[in-house]
Amino acid sequence: MMKIEKYTIGVGDRFAHQAKAQLHAFQLAAEKGVDIVPVWNKSNREHLIVGSEPSSVKAAAEKAVAEAGWNKPWHVDADHINLDTVDRFIAPSDFYTLDVAHFIGQPASPEDLAAFAAKHPELIGVFGLTAESIATAASKYLVAVREAGKIYRHIEAIKGADNFITEVSMDETDAPQTPPELLVILVLIADEKIPIQTIAPKFTGRFNKGVDYVGDVAQFTQEFSDDLEVIAYAVKHYGLPETLKLSVHSGSDKFSIYGVIREAIKRTGAGLHLKTAGTTWLEELIGLAEAGPEGLALAKEVYSEAYDHKEELCAPYASVIDIDYAKLPLPSEVNNWTAAQYTDALRHVQSNPGFNLNVRQLLHVGYKVAAKMGERYLSMLRQSEESIQRNVSENLFDRHIKPLFFD
Repeated sequence: MMKIEKYTIGVGDRFAHQAKAQLHAFQLAAEKGVDIVPVWNKSNREHLIVGSEPSSVKAAAEKAVAEAGWNKPWHVDADHINLDTVDRFIAPSDFYTLDVAHFIGQPASPEDLAAFAAKHPELIGVFGLTAESIATAASKYLVAVREAGKIYRHIEAIKGADNFITEVSMDETDAPQTPPELLVILVLIADEKIPIQTIAPKFTGRFNKGVDYVGDVAQFTQEFSDDLEVIAYAVKHYGLPETLKLSVHSGSDKFSIYGVIREAIKRTGAGLHLKTAGTTWLEELIGLAEAGPEGLALAKEVYSEAYDHKEELCAPYASVIDIDYAKLPLPSEVNNWTAAQYTDALRHVQSNPGFNLNVRQLLHVGYKVAAKMGERYLSMLRQSEESIQRNVSENLFDRHIKPLFFD
C-alpha cells in the first residue's frame, strides 16, 4: 500500500496551465514549517468538457515539479471515478477517488445484512449504535461499499496494491452521514478489505462550489470532531490503515469552517485531505482581468456567454450551487465594468462590498465557455501568465492554506 501523507490538498486545474503557481503555495507552506502534499485532481466530467486526457494532469504536474525543484511527494488523483470511467486514469494516476454515492440506498440482500449483523454484534452501544440503527445503516451503504470493492480490485489487478492510494467518496448524495453511520461504513469497508486512506462523507450543511460553507458552524464543529473519533476507533479496532483521514470535498472557499478544522486536527493530531478544484479557474479569470484590456475583454466575454447559457451550465451542478439569477448583473452592465469592478465581484473577499457570490458561482461552472474558445483562451492564459500565477498562488496560500494550518 502506498501511504498517504498526513496533510494533502487536492488542487484542480481545468486547463492544465497553473500547476507551477499552485505548487508555489505548497513551497511557501513548507518554508513556514508545514509540509502539505499537492494532489492534482481532475474529474472525468471535466476532462470530457475541456477535451483533455488524464495524462495531461500528470504531465503538467511533472513539469511544475521539475521546474520548481520540488523534492517532496506529490500525487495525481483520478477524481470521482467509477468502474465505467476508471480505465483511462489507470496509467497516469496514483490516487483514486472511488465515487460510489450513486449506489447509496440500493437494496442489499437480507442474507448479506444478516451476515453483517451476526459478524459485528460488538458495534451495539458504540457511538450510540443500536441493533436497529446498525441494520438501517448497513442496508443503506452495503451495496455502495461492495461497489467500491469492485473498483478497488480492478485497479489493484492492473496497477498493483503498493502503487496507489484509495479514497472512498460518499459526499455527492442528498443526506449527510452521521458519525455512527460513518463507523458502520468503515466497518463495511474493512470487511471488503479496501485499504482506504481517506473517506469523504457528506457533512451537514451545504458545500456549494466556490463559496463559503452554508450551515450551522457549531453543528459542523461537533460532527467533524465526532468523525475524527470514529476514524480513530475504526483504525484501532478494525485494522484499517493508520493513515486513514477525513477528506473534505468541495473544500475550497469554506472559510467559516477552516478555523474549526484547524483546531480539530491540531487537537487530535489527525491528518486532513481537502479537495479543491474550480477556485484556480476563477483565479485565471481574475488574472486575465488584471492583466490588461485584452484579458479583461476576454473575461467579460466569458461572463456574457455564461450568463446567456446559465441554465445549461448550471444543470449538472444543481445540487452544489445556489444562484439567485435576479442578482446576476446583465452582460451589458458587466461590459462597462473596470478591471477592479470585475475582480471585486469575483474574488472571494466577502468583506468587499463589490463581491457577488452569484457571479462567482456562475463563473465557477462556466469553464465550458472557455473550453469552447480553445486556443484563443489558452493563448491569453500564456500572455497573462504573471498576473494569473500571482493570483493563483496568493489565493491558495493566503485564503486556504494559512487559515487551515497556521494560527
